[in-house]
Amino acid sequence: MGLQCGIVGLPNVGKSTLFNALSNAGAQSANFPFCTIEPNIGVVQVPDERLMQLAKLINPQKIMQTTVEIVDIAGLVKGASKGEGLGNQFLGNIRSTDAIVHVVRCFEDDNIVHVDGSVDPVRDKEVIDIELQLKDLESVEKQIDKLHKQSKGGDKAALHGVDVLKTVKAHLESGQSARTADVEEDDWHFVKEMDLLTTKPILYVCNVDEISAKEGNKFSAALMEAVKDEPAEVIIISAGIESEIAQLDTIEERQEFLQELGLDKGGVERMIQSCYKLLNLITYLTAGEKEVRAWTVKEGSTAPQAAGVIHTDFEKGFIRAEVIKYSDFISLGSEAACREAGKMAVEGKEYIVKDGDIMHFRFNV
Repeated sequence: MGLQCGIVGLPNVGKSTLFNALSNAGAQSANFPFCTIEPNIGVVQVPDERLMQLAKLINPQKIMQTTVEIVDIAGLVKGASKGEGLGNQFLGNIRSTDAIVHVVRCFEDDNIVHVDGSVDPVRDKEVIDIELQLKDLESVEKQIDKLHKQSKGGDKAALHGVDVLKTVKAHLESGQSARTADVEEDDWHFVKEMDLLTTKPILYVCNVDEISAKEGNKFSAALMEAVKDEPAEVIIISAGIESEIAQLDTIEERQEFLQELGLDKGGVERMIQSCYKLLNLITYLTAGEKEVRAWTVKEGSTAPQAAGVIHTDFEKGFIRAEVIKYSDFISLGSEAACREAGKMAVEGKEYIVKDGDIMHFRFNV
């Protein structure tokens, strides 16, 4: 689907270290294939154990995971909204993404200089927030002027839009992001069409020292407290540990390393999965001898829309979808067994796809 998460943060917080860990993991582990489509954009496959379990039963010729794009955006600085530190370019890069991964420094290290001289994740978060809010404020003010001119010609919708955006403007001026503005759902289109930076869903990544990788520390706790009322995801990662994991040659070595640290999953894996969740995506599966494959759709997608992800002809000529629940396939062992047990449902155009559905489409073109 070409959806992107942009990694942002102040300089020297660990953004590029995490991005490089993604890259190295892809070079050395089948779990995280990675390719660079531009110097700062990587395509990373989303880990999904369900594919592996299906493959054990079917023994397909190949396994295809779904992907998400990660964009490494150079460090923002104070004044970015006014062009400081190539701010306009960097903010433009953020605007092109679908979600934001905000890496915040939650570790002390005298050898890594902090741009503000001390470690304070809440302050650092606010620096980035303010720059994004100021840029959004410019966009909102321009749109208000535009709608105000339209309203003079008797356009009632434009006049209503002015009122809605004045609410958003006041919200931004109070130091809050547009995503939390008190706007009625029916009026949200006035905001959405501007593609504001602070309306994008956000994941906060607390980059901690190795000792704090499992439980976090006082810095990550402070950040979590500061964002507890935001509609946001928060995870704890040690970029240092991820760099070490990326240097190991085999999956077994990586798992052993994680177990020694008392961790179930690597931070990179959790970050990829959180990005996927952040974008409000789910996975449906196709399973056959040629391939077992994961496909990405937005949560709430209908069966024809899901079929269209494979090929537009599938959506245009959609007849029905044959659906098996993942748990049924695993417990019964095959499509034939599911069919015999009455566990294959025939669904029409109104069916809403569920995460983990195993689907086969019938179509006519």
